[in-house]
Amino acid sequence: MFFKKSKNKKSQTWGQPKKDEAFDFDFIGYYFKNANKSSVYQTIGDKTINDIDFYELFTYIDRTESRIGQQYLFRQLLTINEKPDFKEQERLIDYFYENEKERATAQALLSKLNKRDAYYVSHLIFDEYVRPPKWMWLIKIFSVLPIIILIFMFVGSKFFFLLVAVLIINIIIHFWNKRNIYIYIDSFSQLLSLCNVVNQFVRSNIPGTTEAVVSSLRSIEKHKKELSIFRFETRGDADLRSLVLAFLENIRIFFLLEPLMAFRVLRKLDEKRNDIRILFDYAGKIDSALSVASLQKHAPYWCQPIISTEIAELEFSEIYHPLIPNCVSNSLKINGKSILLTGSNMSGKTTFIRTVAINALLAQTINTCFAKTFILSPLRIFSAVRISDDLLSDKSYYFEEVLTVKTMIEESRSSSANLFLLDEIFRGTNTIERIAAGKAVLSYLDRPNNIVFVSTHDIELTDLLKDSYDLYHFTEMIENEEIRFDYKLKPGNLTTRNAIRILELNDYPKEITDEAKEITKLFR
Repeated sequence: MFFKKSKNKKSQTWGQPKKDEAFDFDFIGYYFKNANKSSVYQTIGDKTINDIDFYELFTYIDRTESRIGQQYLFRQLLTINEKPDFKEQERLIDYFYENEKERATAQALLSKLNKRDAYYVSHLIFDEYVRPPKWMWLIKIFSVLPIIILIFMFVGSKFFFLLVAVLIINIIIHFWNKRNIYIYIDSFSQLLSLCNVVNQFVRSNIPGTTEAVVSSLRSIEKHKKELSIFRFETRGDADLRSLVLAFLENIRIFFLLEPLMAFRVLRKLDEKRNDIRILFDYAGKIDSALSVASLQKHAPYWCQPIISTEIAELEFSEIYHPLIPNCVSNSLKINGKSILLTGSNMSGKTTFIRTVAINALLAQTINTCFAKTFILSPLRIFSAVRISDDLLSDKSYYFEEVLTVKTMIEESRSSSANLFLLDEIFRGTNTIERIAAGKAVLSYLDRPNNIVFVSTHDIELTDLLKDSYDLYHFTEMIENEEIRFDYKLKPGNLTTRNAIRILELNDYPKEITDEAKEITKLFR
């Protein structure tokens, strides 16, 4: 009955974002942080994560049912492969679109792994396990002593006091062991749940089931009974449940079952980390595919990107930012040149740069773009959009920006194709040096395998870079004494300057605006 209700609920909420859910990114990001990254094209760095508001983006994209799927999706969204292959994901998505009943069943099954404890399954893959103590032999002796003493009690009651002494020692060992392995109790229980869920998927012949998955499932299920010692669940009357749990706890103390089985299980699982990872990835892929399908259903419109074999190609139509309601869309085709954007504050430059970054990332990680069409070649993504002073390390805004841009310079020398995104380059220094350094850096970054998107308020930069960069701008309009932004990308250089006019509309003293106008004449 509970499972049926869960399926009905999943059908009703299909396509909707999660509501009122707290996101603990320390747990969610654990799998990404520890996974092997040696063979991937790029893992997105902290700077870009911050620049594109990735955590807010993730809370919107994440429609997973399980904690395992959530961890898997987080890693997927931050990992770019040089040759993305989404065939398996698309087979799953098509299957769930065509089979609504099976989709609801899969969601309900995965929701069994939605407890917070399920985050700890990934710890079984990566963490160093607690090793048994050197006096493990003593634990083995004391696990059988109570039985031996009980037998001898038939001979003489004086053995009763020896039994009490042994049980006191066993209690001490039992609770010492709990302190050492308490972190595994939850993960053992959730590993069992993972096996049960995977077993259900395997039996239903869901797409993506491989021999490796079946083999890994059998390998872990061999230890099902041992793992079950650490999960005792009884349903029904609360008093009866407490009584049963107390009885089982006493049995475990009497025979020291927990320390004996815990270290035995840990030794076995240490040899089978790869099997756990295969089951983890299998459930994660299914949940991630469900999440992407749900995201697509909810989006105003979306497209699958075309991954080009050309070098540094990028073209899109009607692109928009997924986190902005009723976002104004824009279109652009890169014609062998990078892009230099001008425009006033709040006109849309920075949002447009973030929109390009987000869609370039999603195109290469979940095969989904918030656009009508999107074409790109495999691109690594680097950004310098949100820079701030680092007070803890005594670094100024300018120095932080220098270090960030230096990373881009170093990466630009590689043979990989790169997408560089910069907002107001070198804004932390004086005008003359900002223009000079900005021009030099942007010319250096403009190489055949790179695409650069950069915004600036310095009109002088547009004159210096017009031969190597295509110029675009955003602008505001002043109508009926009001400022209005259309957020539309327009070709060419910005020809209007409205900064002083905006001061006037905000009732600055006339002597200030008049003096400002006179001063501008000196620079023309």
